[in-house]
Amino acid sequence: MLYPTADAWLSARSRRLMLFGMSGLGKTHVSNLLRASGDWFHYSVDYRIGTRYMGEHIADNFKREAMKVPLLRELLLSDSVYIQSNITFDNLAPLSTYLGKPGDPAKGGLPFEEYMRRQEQHRQAEISAMLDTVPFIERAKQLYGYDHFVCDTSGSICEIVDPEDPADPVLSALSDKLLMVWIEGTDAHTEELIRRFDRAPKPMCYQIEFLEEAWAEYLAETGLAPDEVDPDAFVRWAYARALAHRQPRYRAMAGNWGLTLQAEDIARVKTDDDMIALVAHALEARSQSA
Repeated sequence: MLYPTADAWLSARSRRLMLFGMSGLGKTHVSNLLRASGDWFHYSVDYRIGTRYMGEHIADNFKREAMKVPLLRELLLSDSVYIQSNITFDNLAPLSTYLGKPGDPAKGGLPFEEYMRRQEQHRQAEISAMLDTVPFIERAKQLYGYDHFVCDTSGSICEIVDPEDPADPVLSALSDKLLMVWIEGTDAHTEELIRRFDRAPKPMCYQIEFLEEAWAEYLAETGLAPDEVDPDAFVRWAYARALAHRQPRYRAMAGNWGLTLQAEDIARVKTDDDMIALVAHALEARSQSA
């Protein structure tokens, strides 16, 4: 690891973290906190995906819908209006809306083939955005003078890497540049995430093989035709399975490439010094157990 001991981390002139884990457990909260201290550069993978790599897809989708409205069609064709998404670190709705949900078009669903095409676009975009982390570390230093750097990853990072492969192209490219930190939740956290998702199901990015199996299983279980599926019902059904699918992959990432912090400890972080101390404690515990 980049910082093999607590002393190496505490004495480092440049501290660099990559936070990963399920959405809702504190990655962006801590990243925002570190940025607010004035000493850390915050690199949001989701923001990079939505702007650099998926921005045209998202904008084209908006335009496709606008072209169905006669007034907007006329304005677009005459270049009288400009349509663009407004993604921010805290509002990724344009990206999730583009990903969509499969099922009944009358309920806003996408044909499964189109849904999978967009999932593959996101997968490629996420790989590229993760690899962009390395040059952004240098940009943060050279352009803005930041010594410290936090990479706020997407919840789906475990779907684009093989944590058991020591030559994985994404993890091996990042392992000597950042300290990879898994924010691990408890069973209670998982239950709360599921309840929250049930109240407001949203599009997500999943591993292609997982989605194909889940879709086939759902159709067999319900007896529905693909265009009869309630999109929200499917993603609700798939979400808990996705959490279970991701958990061992996150654990392998932490075990082979980094370390683990508990979500309940992350929730108590109030300052950048708190986070620095928490990471040092985890590194010390890891050294003692080795």
